[in-house]
Amino acid sequence: MHELPVMQSILSIVVRHAALHHVKKVHAIGLSVGSLSDLEEEWMQKYFDHLSAGTIAEGARLKVEWVPAVLSCEACGEHFAIDKTRLDGISCPACGQKKFSLVSGREYHIKDMEAE
Repeated sequence: MHELPVMQSILSIVVRHAALHHVKKVHAIGLSVGSLSDLEEEWMQKYFDHLSAGTIAEGARLKVEWVPAVLSCEACGEHFAIDKTRLDGISCPACGQKKFSLVSGREYHIKDMEAE
């Protein structure tokens, strides 16, 4: 259910930008979503459809590009992608250390819109 506030935020941004650029209809919205965000594409579209009813974005399709989870090793600086289904026992492939910071994987943002 955490998709609901995310979709409310995205719809608000889309409607605001559409008004600024005199858009008549939004057909699609390109999104970048981190693979660790716990957002589900099916529910994102369902909530967006519900929230956008009666707006300029009604019927718009969400085009989701999944961004991989990337960590940065705090020991050597190596950046490496991880599989979100295998989070236990992660170590740096370059030096073997186990202390990291997250570079990407939790974000979501609007990339573009298809509109007329």
